[in-house]
Amino acid sequence: MPLSAPPALPAAPPDIEIMTIGDELLYGQVIDTNSAFMGQELGKIGLRVRQISSVSDRADEIVAALDQARARAQVVLMTGGLGPTKDDLTKHVLARYFGSELVLHEPTLAHVEDIFRRFNRPMLDVNRQQAMVPANCEVLHNAVGTAPGMWFEHQGTVFVSMPGVPFEMKRLMTDHVLPRLQTRFALAPIEHLVVMTCGLGESFLAEKIADWETALPPNVKLAYLPGLGSVRLRLTATADGRPDLPGRLRALLPALHERIGEHIFAETDTPLEAAIGQLLRAKNLTVGTAESCTGGYLAQKLTSIPGASAYFRGSIVAYHNDIKISQLGVNPETLAQHGAVSEATVREMAAGARVRLGCDVAVATSGVAGPGGGSAAKPVGTVCIAYADAHKTVSKQYCLDRGRQNNIEFATQQVLDLLRRNLPE
Repeated sequence: MPLSAPPALPAAPPDIEIMTIGDELLYGQVIDTNSAFMGQELGKIGLRVRQISSVSDRADEIVAALDQARARAQVVLMTGGLGPTKDDLTKHVLARYFGSELVLHEPTLAHVEDIFRRFNRPMLDVNRQQAMVPANCEVLHNAVGTAPGMWFEHQGTVFVSMPGVPFEMKRLMTDHVLPRLQTRFALAPIEHLVVMTCGLGESFLAEKIADWETALPPNVKLAYLPGLGSVRLRLTATADGRPDLPGRLRALLPALHERIGEHIFAETDTPLEAAIGQLLRAKNLTVGTAESCTGGYLAQKLTSIPGASAYFRGSIVAYHNDIKISQLGVNPETLAQHGAVSEATVREMAAGARVRLGCDVAVATSGVAGPGGGSAAKPVGTVCIAYADAHKTVSKQYCLDRGRQNNIEFATQQVLDLLRRNLPE
């Protein structure tokens, strides 16, 4: 049902707004992953999202949100509210909003019938209603679901409605929406380059590279994306009429390495455990872990990478002191004198794991994850980590309470970085 003679739209890249519809999003019962996917994919073709909003399943609030969105953006991408139940109002609201009525779309009906036939299930009238669409929309075929997408052009603004089910939305974006936007607008290419760092907080990192950031070309912007124990640096370059935009972006990295090279572990959006896996493979080394406060989380991180069996030997989760002594060979006198949470103990844990697991290098963790168990000398958040190979043992202590799970994740990130920095040549 293509629209006839759509109004001319601006040739320049449009402002994009994403609107997610559904009470479950506002209640926090469902996490909005759709907006993240759309933002990433739109960025790849040179489009930027200017605003993201979430709206409840109320007709008046959806209408108000549509009015507000069209005042800010030339393209409004909507997800949600296209299911077969009574709380799915989106297409009814859109039909009224654009002065139309719902009509049966025969190709969609045939597609829905085929789905139910293949699954050998009876088709109810509410399922048939999925094929009802506003008469003045252009239907976008949903190859993996029953609710079609809908494309409207009205008074210079494009409105696209898609299902909220993530895999259906992704297919519609890939099959229809992104290609149509690319042909509908004159888009300038955008290139992103991510540099992964660890060991420096955002403010300290910014101070070290301040002169480099100031000297960036006008078409290149830097964003700091901090995480727990790491910071992603994202360089975004917009086309400026000169050739080889990706190459010119990468040419900026040597000067960055001069300033913070020891803190850079990847020049792609790669987790630290994956970068370590690449290093271990390249150096033909094996690793094992001895864990107390991290409770196996460190081993889980290392083994989450495909092919980890090539370098990961195993883990000993020595939560109780008896296990530290019997399985890792920690000296009882060390525990008596220094305690389980001490550099002396984790050094012996790492050395013991290397021998017991038969690996080239080993790392160890022990700490007070919380919320209880701390003391004046060793408050909650105190973490000791160690690295051991055939020639040296290195240890560190940290104290930063961010809550139990964050303490565990922070300790894991820190010991991974210790491993990365100390791997033998």
